[in-house]
Amino acid sequence: MKPRGTELDITKSLRAIEWLKTELLGAVTLVFRALTKNRDDIIADALAQVILIVYLLGGRLGIGFETLANKLSHMVQQSIADGHELEVWYGDLTALKEYLNKR
Repeated sequence: MKPRGTELDITKSLRAIEWLKTELLGAVTLVFRALTKNRDDIIADALAQVILIVYLLGGRLGIGFETLANKLSHMVQQSIADGHELEVWYGDLTALKEYLNKR
């Protein structure tokens, strides 16, 4: 039999994960609503909220911040190599790669 505290920790962690999933959906909704307002500050806040929640959810799921950042860098590099449309048309991925490398 498991100690009672362990069960409470697992339940609490599961609730946090479910809560973060709901928050992520809400944040994506905010992005779409912000786009209708056509204001950079509101759009930036909504996008930042999505990024924050994704990092927190990853952490709750046992995926460290550094792992997420490394995966992102790898995806950017792979998308550049694959000739992603946004890279071909605008060079967006190269710009993101350069930004990430500076940080």
